[in-house]
Amino acid sequence: MADLFSVAGKSVVITGGSRGIGAMLAEGFVKAGAEVVISARKPDELHARCEQLQALGNCTAMVADLSSQQGVLNFAEQLRAHTAQLDVLINNAGASWGADIDCFPESGWDKVMDLNLKSLFFLSQQLLPLLSASARADQPARIINIASVYGLVHSTLKTYSYSASKAAVIQLTRQLAADLAERHITVNAIAPGYFPSEMTAALDDSELVAGIPAGRMGQADDIAGTALFLSSRAANYMTGSTLVLDGGIVASR
Repeated sequence: MADLFSVAGKSVVITGGSRGIGAMLAEGFVKAGAEVVISARKPDELHARCEQLQALGNCTAMVADLSSQQGVLNFAEQLRAHTAQLDVLINNAGASWGADIDCFPESGWDKVMDLNLKSLFFLSQQLLPLLSASARADQPARIINIASVYGLVHSTLKTYSYSASKAAVIQLTRQLAADLAERHITVNAIAPGYFPSEMTAALDDSELVAGIPAGRMGQADDIAGTALFLSSRAANYMTGSTLVLDGGIVASR
């Protein structure tokens, strides 16, 4: 059973790994014995997080701005120079934008779509050779996309481009899963509810928790454990799925 859920020695890339859910994921994989690369846009924050993680295990930091196609290409080049193969890609980097529908700006739409959706697709595309190098029928390579419950249900927040982008991530996950299955690469998504992050920092915690049937926000073990399962031999036969991780928000709607 220990081997069934093990990720020890696996090479793992986590975008947006310096804060929030990305940092929770990175800590979980490092503690589990994986060789982790985290990326983020802000060097100081990224390297500070990496230093903390290095005290727990194997972690490398790579500065990357994935909001542009050139940034995606530059990051992929860094990774190819760093490793010859990749076991797990976690597309976590994301952004949100809130505004009333009457004044929602095109810049807010494009910024969110470019990072949450476009960069996710093209980074996955660029890293297919590294993923294919590690993929085997009995041990597939993995792509894990971080979606959101608000890709599945209505959000009272005026984050139109965010919800649309996350719904698209869920559908893209299905499409990629079907297309990459023959290459022995599984593609799954996680749709988190509320976890402590920069995106939720401005919201009222008591109001958030009141709308969660489980009565609490998500914790690091919740998100890390789900991603560790999807990356392990236990999930070899799972692809195209979206695991809802929200304490019952979607179920109660």
